Amino acid sequence: EVKGPPLVTPDPLPGKKRATPLNPANIQRISNAVSLRPFRDRVIHLLALKNFKKPELLAHLKRDGIMPKDRDSLGKILQQVANMNPKENSFSLKEHFFKDIQKDWPGYSETDRRTLEMILARQSAPSPNATSTSHSTSQGPSDGAGPSRTSQKRPLDSSSPCPVMTKKQRI
Repeated sequence: EVKGPPLVTPDPLPGKKRATPLNPANIQRISNAVSLRPFRDRVIHLLALKNFKKPELLAHLKRDGIMPKDRDSLGKILQQVANMNPKENSFSLKEHFFKDIQKDWPGYSETDRRTLEMILARQSAPSPNATSTSHSTSQGPSDGAGPSRTSQKRPLDSSSPCPVMTKKQRI
């Protein structure tokens, strides 16, 4: 009997990169280091990276390990450390908490650390108008402050016949 070549199953997704398997021991060690930290600090360090909606924040905290009592106190902690953006229904870290951020936080990946460096550099950069700091804070892309955007627009010309159509119509 002559055996044929071994059957090779075709790759179902040939162009897709395969993720390298993570060592569970490393994940567990990072998770334990973060879960041992105070819950309030964990929330602060997550919000330092980006704005979170409450369900996203809860999901992230659950991955690191969250106690039921901590889950119940999340709303109270968010009131203390975060500002809520009602348009996006998301939370952003209050300005004065950025000085307490630890750059070597065990839950941060290398990418998170680089992101944090850029955020902290923006936070510590002096504003162009040294007498007013409220002007520089309203320019942030995550802030979404409505009044500052509309104040930069040109005023509407009330003498035009149709205020909605300011451009000439194409024929």
